[in-house]
Amino acid sequence: MTSEPSQLRFDDGKEPEALRTIGEVAAGFGIRQHVLRYWEQQFPMLRPLKRSGGRRYYRPEDVRLIETIDRLVNRQGYTLKGARQAIEEGSAARSAPAVSAPAPSRAEVPEDVLPRLRAIRERLAAALAA
Repeated sequence: MTSEPSQLRFDDGKEPEALRTIGEVAAGFGIRQHVLRYWEQQFPMLRPLKRSGGRRYYRPEDVRLIETIDRLVNRQGYTLKGARQAIEEGSAARSAPAVSAPAPSRAEVPEDVLPRLRAIRERLAAALAA
């Protein structure tokens, strides 16, 4: 993985190899700090430096890992377990996810599906109105 995409998130004048606080990383990725702390529990390979008082400092490799986790979980729909497995197996490459099979064409959808879906929608609307 290259470090370029991560560096675009931080326009703070720091060197690309500088340590970043949890607040800086959270702001850079639009992720809440408690989520980053939780990810540290779920992804053993995410180990920021911890200083006195428990202050976290993320190294560039930590930032790249967070970028990968964020992409897998928040953009590609992986579960945390699936993202961890993909990272551990090395299959979390920067490339786009595999394209899934196209949705069936209208001709392939059984005729009774639309009326059933409309009935479900009406029941839900009635339940919400009650």
